[in-house]
Amino acid sequence: MALSTVNDQNCEDWMSRLSPKLWNIPLYNLAIPGSHDTMSYCLDISSPLVRSESQSFRLVDGLFYCLTRPIIYKWTTTQESDVVEQLNAGIRYFDLRIASKQHDSSGDLYFTHVIYTSAKVLETMEKIAVWLDSHPKEIVILACSHFEGLSEKCHERFILNLRRIFGRKLCPSKGSDLTLRGLWTSRYQVLLSYEDEAAARHRELWPDIPYWWANQRTALGVTTYLDQQREKGRPEDFFVCGLNLTAERRYIVQHPCTSLLKISLENHESLLDWLRQQHPGPSSDSVNIVAGDFVGTAPFCDLVISLNEKLARPAYMEPVL
Repeated sequence: MALSTVNDQNCEDWMSRLSPKLWNIPLYNLAIPGSHDTMSYCLDISSPLVRSESQSFRLVDGLFYCLTRPIIYKWTTTQESDVVEQLNAGIRYFDLRIASKQHDSSGDLYFTHVIYTSAKVLETMEKIAVWLDSHPKEIVILACSHFEGLSEKCHERFILNLRRIFGRKLCPSKGSDLTLRGLWTSRYQVLLSYEDEAAARHRELWPDIPYWWANQRTALGVTTYLDQQREKGRPEDFFVCGLNLTAERRYIVQHPCTSLLKISLENHESLLDWLRQQHPGPSSDSVNIVAGDFVGTAPFCDLVISLNEKLARPAYMEPVL
Protein backbone atom coordinates (compact mmCIF):
# COMPACT_ATOMS: atom_id res chain seq x y z
CA MET A 1 0.00 0.00 0.00
CA ALA A 2 1.47 3.38 -0.99
CA LEU A 3 2.30 6.04 1.53
CA SER A 4 -0.31 8.37 0.04
CA THR A 5 -2.97 6.29 1.81
CA VAL A 6 -1.42 6.94 5.24
CA ASN A 7 -3.22 9.64 7.20
CA ASP A 8 -3.26 11.08 10.71
CA GLN A 9 -5.90 8.52 11.73
CA ASN A 10 -3.76 5.48 10.91
CA CYS A 11 0.01 5.84 11.33
CA GLU A 12 0.30 2.77 13.56
CA ASP A 13 2.00 0.70 10.85
CA TRP A 14 3.37 3.42 8.63
CA MET A 15 6.76 1.82 8.03
CA SER A 16 5.25 -1.41 6.75
CA ARG A 17 2.90 0.62 4.54
CA LEU A 18 5.60 2.67 2.81
CA SER A 19 5.92 2.18 -0.92
CA PRO A 20 8.27 -0.69 -1.83
CA LYS A 21 10.27 1.92 -3.74
CA LEU A 22 11.52 3.17 -0.35
CA TRP A 23 12.46 -0.16 1.20
CA ASN A 24 16.11 0.06 0.11
CA ILE A 25 16.73 3.55 1.46
CA PRO A 26 18.67 3.69 4.78
CA LEU A 27 16.66 4.80 7.79
CA TYR A 28 18.96 7.79 8.24
CA ASN A 29 17.74 9.06 4.85
CA LEU A 30 14.05 8.70 5.71
CA ALA A 31 11.90 11.19 7.62
CA ILE A 32 11.08 9.73 11.05
CA PRO A 33 8.77 11.33 13.66
CA GLY A 34 10.09 11.50 17.21
CA SER A 35 9.05 12.81 20.60
CA HIS A 36 11.16 15.17 22.71
CA ASP A 37 11.33 14.21 26.41
CA THR A 38 9.09 11.28 25.60
CA MET A 39 8.15 10.26 29.14
CA SER A 40 7.37 13.67 30.63
CA TYR A 41 3.64 12.91 30.41
CA CYS A 42 3.97 11.01 33.70
CA LEU A 43 6.17 13.30 35.77
CA ASP A 44 5.59 12.89 39.50
CA ILE A 45 4.99 16.39 40.86
CA SER A 46 5.84 15.23 44.38
CA SER A 47 9.17 13.56 43.49
CA PRO A 48 12.56 15.00 44.48
CA LEU A 49 14.48 17.24 42.10
CA VAL A 50 17.07 15.39 40.02
CA ARG A 51 20.63 15.34 41.25
CA SER A 52 21.95 17.84 38.70
CA GLU A 53 19.78 20.73 39.90
CA SER A 54 21.67 23.47 41.74
CA GLN A 55 21.70 23.86 45.50
CA SER A 56 20.13 27.31 45.22
CA PHE A 57 17.22 25.91 43.21
CA ARG A 58 16.79 23.16 45.77
CA LEU A 59 16.63 25.76 48.52
CA VAL A 60 13.97 27.80 46.72
CA ASP A 61 12.00 24.64 45.93
CA GLY A 62 12.15 23.56 49.56
CA LEU A 63 10.98 26.92 50.91
CA PHE A 64 8.27 27.60 48.34
CA TYR A 65 7.28 24.08 47.33
CA CYS A 66 3.58 24.89 46.86
CA LEU A 67 4.51 27.61 44.36
CA THR A 68 7.44 26.03 42.56
CA ARG A 69 6.01 22.57 41.90
CA PRO A 70 3.01 23.60 39.76
CA ILE A 71 5.33 25.85 37.73
CA ILE A 72 7.94 23.10 37.33
CA TYR A 73 5.24 20.69 36.22
CA LYS A 74 3.77 23.10 33.63
CA TRP A 75 7.16 23.79 32.05
CA THR A 76 8.71 20.32 32.16
CA THR A 77 5.72 18.43 30.76
CA THR A 78 6.35 18.14 27.01
CA GLN A 79 4.00 15.26 26.13
CA GLU A 80 0.41 14.29 26.95
CA SER A 81 0.21 10.88 25.22
CA ASP A 82 1.65 7.80 26.86
CA VAL A 83 4.34 5.74 25.17
CA VAL A 84 1.95 3.23 23.58
CA GLU A 85 -0.26 6.04 22.29
CA GLN A 86 2.82 7.66 20.80
CA LEU A 87 3.77 4.40 19.11
CA ASN A 88 0.27 4.07 17.70
CA ALA A 89 0.42 7.67 16.47
CA GLY A 90 3.57 6.91 14.46
CA ILE A 91 6.39 8.07 16.75
CA ARG A 92 9.51 5.98 16.11
CA TYR A 93 12.23 7.98 17.92
CA PHE A 94 12.04 8.25 21.71
CA ASP A 95 14.07 10.69 23.83
CA LEU A 96 14.53 8.77 27.10
CA ARG A 97 16.34 10.54 29.95
CA ILE A 98 17.19 8.07 32.66
CA ALA A 99 18.27 8.37 36.30
CA SER A 100 18.29 6.65 39.65
CA LYS A 101 16.81 8.33 42.70
CA GLN A 102 19.00 9.29 45.60
CA HIS A 103 18.49 7.26 48.77
CA ASP A 104 16.44 4.66 46.88
CA SER A 105 17.57 1.16 47.75
CA SER A 106 15.24 -0.52 45.23
CA GLY A 107 17.63 -0.04 42.32
CA ASP A 108 14.73 1.04 40.10
CA LEU A 109 15.41 3.51 37.31
CA TYR A 110 13.10 6.36 36.33
CA PHE A 111 12.81 8.89 33.53
CA THR A 112 13.53 12.53 34.34
CA HIS A 113 13.00 16.14 33.35
CA VAL A 114 13.94 18.25 36.40
CA ILE A 115 11.84 15.84 38.49
CA TYR A 116 11.27 12.08 38.17
CA THR A 117 8.48 10.20 36.45
CA SER A 118 6.09 7.82 38.14
CA ALA A 119 6.82 5.28 35.37
CA LYS A 120 9.78 2.98 35.82
CA VAL A 121 12.22 2.45 32.98
CA LEU A 122 12.18 -1.32 32.68
CA GLU A 123 8.38 -1.52 32.83
CA THR A 124 8.19 1.03 30.01
CA MET A 125 10.73 -0.87 27.92
CA GLU A 126 8.66 -4.02 28.34
CA LYS A 127 5.57 -2.18 27.06
CA ILE A 128 7.52 -1.13 23.97
CA ALA A 129 8.71 -4.72 23.41
CA VAL A 130 5.16 -6.04 23.65
CA TRP A 131 3.97 -3.44 21.14
CA LEU A 132 6.76 -4.41 18.75
CA ASP A 133 5.72 -8.06 18.98
CA SER A 134 2.40 -7.12 17.41
CA HIS A 135 3.97 -4.75 14.84
CA PRO A 136 6.85 -6.84 13.42
CA LYS A 137 7.70 -4.43 10.57
CA GLU A 138 7.94 -1.27 12.67
CA ILE A 139 11.39 -0.05 13.77
CA VAL A 140 12.03 2.16 16.81
CA ILE A 141 15.02 4.22 17.85
CA LEU A 142 15.42 4.44 21.63
CA ALA A 143 17.79 7.25 22.63
CA CYS A 144 18.84 6.66 26.24
CA SER A 145 20.72 9.55 27.82
CA HIS A 146 21.61 11.57 30.94
CA PHE A 147 21.91 8.54 33.30
CA GLU A 148 22.08 10.63 36.47
CA GLY A 149 23.31 8.63 39.42
CA LEU A 150 24.18 5.44 37.53
CA SER A 151 27.42 3.73 38.48
CA GLU A 152 29.29 1.47 36.06
CA LYS A 153 27.70 -1.50 37.81
CA CYS A 154 24.23 0.02 37.35
CA HIS A 155 24.94 0.56 33.65
CA GLU A 156 25.91 -3.06 33.16
CA ARG A 157 22.84 -4.32 35.01
CA PHE A 158 20.61 -1.99 32.99
CA ILE A 159 22.14 -3.09 29.69
CA LEU A 160 21.71 -6.75 30.68
CA ASN A 161 18.01 -6.05 31.30
CA LEU A 162 17.66 -4.30 27.95
CA ARG A 163 19.16 -7.32 26.22
CA ARG A 164 16.74 -9.55 28.10
CA ILE A 165 13.70 -7.44 27.18
CA PHE A 166 14.44 -6.86 23.50
CA GLY A 167 16.53 -9.94 22.68
CA ARG A 168 16.93 -10.51 18.94
CA LYS A 169 15.09 -7.29 18.18
CA LEU A 170 18.25 -5.32 19.01
CA CYS A 171 20.10 -4.21 15.89
CA PRO A 172 23.93 -4.31 16.21
CA SER A 173 25.65 -0.98 15.76
CA LYS A 174 28.03 -2.30 13.10
CA GLY A 175 27.57 -4.38 9.98
CA SER A 176 23.79 -4.09 9.79
CA ASP A 177 21.75 -3.32 6.69
CA LEU A 178 19.81 -0.24 7.89
CA THR A 179 17.24 -0.27 5.12
CA LEU A 180 13.72 -1.38 5.92
CA ARG A 181 14.22 -4.42 3.71
CA GLY A 182 17.43 -5.34 5.52
CA LEU A 183 15.99 -4.83 9.00
CA TRP A 184 12.88 -6.84 8.17
CA THR A 185 15.02 -9.68 6.81
CA SER A 186 17.12 -9.73 9.99
CA ARG A 187 14.05 -9.19 12.19
CA TYR A 188 15.70 -6.25 13.91
CA GLN A 189 13.29 -3.70 15.37
CA VAL A 190 15.25 -1.68 17.93
CA LEU A 191 18.16 0.70 17.44
CA LEU A 192 19.32 1.49 20.95
CA SER A 193 21.33 4.70 21.24
CA TYR A 194 23.22 4.89 24.54
CA GLU A 195 24.86 8.17 25.57
CA ASP A 196 27.58 6.70 27.74
CA GLU A 197 31.01 5.15 27.23
CA ALA A 198 29.43 1.81 28.15
CA ALA A 199 28.07 1.73 24.59
CA ALA A 200 31.54 0.92 23.27
CA ARG A 201 31.55 -2.36 25.21
CA HIS A 202 28.34 -3.74 23.73
CA ARG A 203 27.72 -4.38 20.04
CA GLU A 204 23.97 -4.00 20.55
CA LEU A 205 24.34 -0.36 21.60
CA TRP A 206 24.64 2.63 19.30
CA PRO A 207 26.50 5.84 20.12
CA ASP A 208 24.46 8.92 20.96
CA ILE A 209 22.58 10.52 18.08
CA PRO A 210 23.19 14.26 17.49
CA TYR A 211 20.20 16.39 18.54
CA TRP A 212 19.90 19.88 17.07
CA TRP A 213 18.44 21.84 20.00
CA ALA A 214 17.67 25.49 19.35
CA ASN A 215 17.04 26.52 22.98
CA GLN A 216 14.51 29.09 21.75
CA ARG A 217 10.91 29.82 22.81
CA THR A 218 9.53 31.02 19.48
CA ALA A 219 8.94 29.21 16.21
CA LEU A 220 11.07 31.77 14.41
CA GLY A 221 13.96 31.21 16.81
CA VAL A 222 13.74 27.43 16.42
CA THR A 223 13.44 27.37 12.64
CA THR A 224 16.17 29.98 12.15
CA TYR A 225 18.54 27.85 14.21
CA LEU A 226 17.60 24.66 12.33
CA ASP A 227 18.09 26.38 8.97
CA GLN A 228 21.53 27.54 10.09
CA GLN A 229 22.43 23.98 11.08
CA ARG A 230 21.20 22.64 7.74
CA GLU A 231 23.35 25.15 5.88
CA LYS A 232 26.39 23.61 7.60
CA GLY A 233 25.37 20.17 6.35
CA ARG A 234 23.73 17.20 8.01
CA PRO A 235 25.63 14.36 9.74
CA GLU A 236 26.26 11.27 7.63
CA ASP A 237 24.07 9.03 9.76
CA PHE A 238 21.14 9.58 12.13
CA PHE A 239 20.43 13.01 13.55
CA VAL A 240 17.51 14.83 15.13
CA CYS A 241 15.97 18.20 14.31
CA GLY A 242 14.41 19.35 17.57
CA LEU A 243 11.19 21.09 16.57
CA ASN A 244 10.52 22.00 20.20
CA LEU A 245 10.47 25.21 22.20
CA THR A 246 12.46 26.05 25.33
CA ALA A 247 11.89 28.93 27.75
CA GLU A 248 14.61 30.33 29.98
CA ARG A 249 13.94 30.41 33.71
CA ARG A 250 13.68 34.21 33.81
CA TYR A 251 10.83 34.07 31.30
CA ILE A 252 9.10 31.33 33.30
CA VAL A 253 9.30 33.35 36.53
CA GLN A 254 7.93 36.42 34.74
CA HIS A 255 5.03 34.46 33.20
CA PRO A 256 3.73 32.22 36.01
CA CYS A 257 0.28 31.79 34.43
CA THR A 258 1.45 30.39 31.10
CA SER A 259 2.96 27.00 30.28
CA LEU A 260 5.04 25.12 27.71
CA LEU A 261 1.84 23.67 26.26
CA LYS A 262 0.36 27.15 25.79
CA ILE A 263 3.36 28.59 23.95
CA SER A 264 3.71 25.39 21.92
CA LEU A 265 0.12 25.68 20.71
CA GLU A 266 0.64 29.36 19.90
CA ASN A 267 3.66 28.48 17.75
CA HIS A 268 2.71 25.11 16.31
CA GLU A 269 1.30 26.32 12.97
CA SER A 270 4.53 28.18 12.19
CA LEU A 271 6.56 25.11 13.16
CA LEU A 272 4.42 22.88 10.94
CA ASP A 273 4.72 25.34 8.04
CA TRP A 274 8.51 24.98 8.29
CA LEU A 275 8.16 21.20 8.48
CA ARG A 276 6.08 21.02 5.29
CA GLN A 277 8.94 22.63 3.36
CA GLN A 278 11.54 20.03 4.39
CA HIS A 279 12.65 16.85 2.64
CA PRO A 280 14.51 13.68 3.68
CA GLY A 281 17.26 12.03 1.69
CA PRO A 282 21.06 12.08 1.44
CA SER A 283 21.53 15.74 0.51
CA SER A 284 23.28 18.08 2.94
CA ASP A 285 20.13 20.11 3.66
CA SER A 286 17.81 17.17 4.29
CA VAL A 287 16.13 16.15 7.54
CA ASN A 288 16.03 12.74 9.21
CA ILE A 289 14.43 12.41 12.65
CA VAL A 290 12.16 15.31 13.59
CA ALA A 291 11.27 15.42 17.29
CA GLY A 292 8.44 17.52 18.68
CA ASP A 293 6.56 18.32 21.87
CA PHE A 294 2.90 17.40 22.42
CA VAL A 295 2.98 15.21 19.35
CA GLY A 296 -0.68 14.30 19.71
CA THR A 297 -2.01 17.87 19.56
CA ALA A 298 -1.39 18.48 15.84
CA PRO A 299 -0.91 16.38 12.66
CA PHE A 300 2.78 16.17 13.48
CA CYS A 301 3.44 12.50 12.77
CA ASP A 302 1.42 12.52 9.57
CA LEU A 303 3.37 15.51 8.24
CA VAL A 304 6.77 13.99 9.02
CA ILE A 305 5.82 10.65 7.48
CA SER A 306 4.41 12.33 4.36
CA LEU A 307 7.81 13.94 3.69
CA ASN A 308 8.96 10.51 2.52
CA GLU A 309 6.75 10.87 -0.55
CA LYS A 310 9.37 13.30 -1.86
CA LEU A 311 11.85 10.42 -1.98
CA ALA A 312 9.85 8.86 -4.81
CA ARG A 313 11.37 11.41 -7.17
CA PRO A 314 13.85 9.74 -9.58
CA ALA A 315 16.88 11.59 -8.20
CA TYR A 316 16.52 9.75 -4.87
CA MET A 317 15.57 6.30 -6.03
CA GLU A 318 17.62 3.16 -5.50
CA PRO A 319 16.77 -0.06 -7.36
CA VAL A 320 14.17 -2.37 -5.87
CA LEU A 321 15.57 -5.91 -5.73
